[in-house]
Amino acid sequence: MKVTVEDGCIACGACESFCPDVFSVSDAAEADNSQVQGHEAEVKEAADSCPVGVITVEE
Repeated sequence: MKVTVEDGCIACGACESFCPDVFSVSDAAEADNSQVQGHEAEVKEAADSCPVGVITVEE
């Protein structure tokens, strides 16, 4: 699984609240793909909860 955060992130922190092991937010969200394994469900939930829809999950 690969996670990408596209331009347009509003840094709301929703993704980080669902999966802090993968997502971190400062000016914009960033995803650490090396931490995705074992957190797939949380990553998908974070992507689904993104209010601006900029998180892409590729399986």
